[in-house]
Amino acid sequence: MASITSEKVAVDNQGSVDSQGSVDSQVPALGLLDGLLFIVSGTVFGIIAYKSEIISWYRIQEMFRFQSFHMYGVIASAVVVAALSLWLLKRTGAKTFFGDDISIKPKSPTVTGNLLGGTIFGFGWAMTGACPGPLYALVGSGSSVFIAVILSALLGVWVYGSVKRYLPH
Repeated sequence: MASITSEKVAVDNQGSVDSQGSVDSQVPALGLLDGLLFIVSGTVFGIIAYKSEIISWYRIQEMFRFQSFHMYGVIASAVVVAALSLWLLKRTGAKTFFGDDISIKPKSPTVTGNLLGGTIFGFGWAMTGACPGPLYALVGSGSSVFIAVILSALLGVWVYGSVKRYLPH
């Protein structure tokens, strides 16, 4: 576990955490209604994912076998909607719920990291038949075998967090 060497550590430009782990008052706390909003929006996402068949193992396998355009159409439309949404947010000068400017900082391209990460992600997606996003919706729809996939994904996140400092970024 990494130790905190300085007295204050920045947290997303919203506030700071001291060496004891307590958070400055600048960081707004999420209340019960905020948590409820996340649960409701996650549930709506799960219902939409289920009804549109984007969590279907068969649809995902069709995509990887180039047998159907369904998933490619969904992904392409998501990219277009995201690009238009970001353009609109930037154009209108929209703010976050906390009143901060919305900005996306450009990242330096790392070919090795992108190829390695994309390959691992793609293999996981192809082997399980599930993207990480709808795993909980799959479990909720009765596919309890995906509990093992969720646990494996959590293990993968933990391993990445452990070796992140040694990887090219």
